[in-house]
Amino acid sequence: MLLRQLRYVVAIHRCGNHISAAANALHTSQPGLSKQIQLLEHELGFAIFERKRNRLVGLTEPGQKVVEIAQHILGDVQNLRTIKDDHFAEEYGSLVIGTTQTSARYILPPIISGFMVRYPKVHLRLQQGNPTQICEAVEEGKADIAIGTDTMRPFPRLVRFPCFPVERSLIARKDHPILRVKNLTLEEIVKYPMVAHDPYRSGSWKILDAFRAKGLEPNVVLDAVDADVAKTYVELGLGIAVLAAVAVDPKHDRDLRARDASHLFEASMTYISLRKGAYVRRYVFDFIQALAPKLLPEEIRTALRDDSGAP
Repeated sequence: MLLRQLRYVVAIHRCGNHISAAANALHTSQPGLSKQIQLLEHELGFAIFERKRNRLVGLTEPGQKVVEIAQHILGDVQNLRTIKDDHFAEEYGSLVIGTTQTSARYILPPIISGFMVRYPKVHLRLQQGNPTQICEAVEEGKADIAIGTDTMRPFPRLVRFPCFPVERSLIARKDHPILRVKNLTLEEIVKYPMVAHDPYRSGSWKILDAFRAKGLEPNVVLDAVDADVAKTYVELGLGIAVLAAVAVDPKHDRDLRARDASHLFEASMTYISLRKGAYVRRYVFDFIQALAPKLLPEEIRTALRDDSGAP
């Protein structure tokens, strides 16, 4: 039994049982990958994947256990490599952060700036996506940590630590009549066209839920990819928007104004997510504590060892 074979099994599962996609992701040949899976199944004495007309259609019951064990083994192998790096070169390394556009643009800059001064030999890389995508990146080992709000689905292989809430503001052009309304209500907001946020981000769900709970349906004229794109179209006069309060910068958004809307829309919690069982390097703990000072290293270590999940 080879680590390579376990890596192939996990890759096929992550690629939706498509051998060609897994082979491309692993930079190997499709026939070679298929052969290794067959050898592993022969050694185990049972099929890992269900087949239909020579195509993989899913995992067998014992195959599901194989994938779980393989994920743990591969994670532990990565941990051994990380421990070696931590022991011999604690000031060197890399840190891949999966993060949303809002966090990358408005929350992380001072954290990253301070970190780079302290650890100039650690290479930082931001991998942007919506909250679900960045957690998938951590789950698949493509990112070390994820920083974002609620996800579209659960991630049982991750531990998610709550950090701080993200409140919301109503954003409009500085001459928009909504800014002169004395009492800001949902009923007042639905009178005007809206530029909506990415539907795969938790903010969008909570905003729409707030309207629908009162039997209201906002007039969404445009779905924006992220906060900066939404602000661009608000500035053009296409509509108003409800965004994270931190996404408004008075120095740069001179033609826009913000009104507190925290009384109308539920805040979204920002989480730091790590893979269960992961070995966390010392400089990663320092980065986490800069973002969430109350989150202590021992608390993180305990949660990552605990199969029951996040605290």
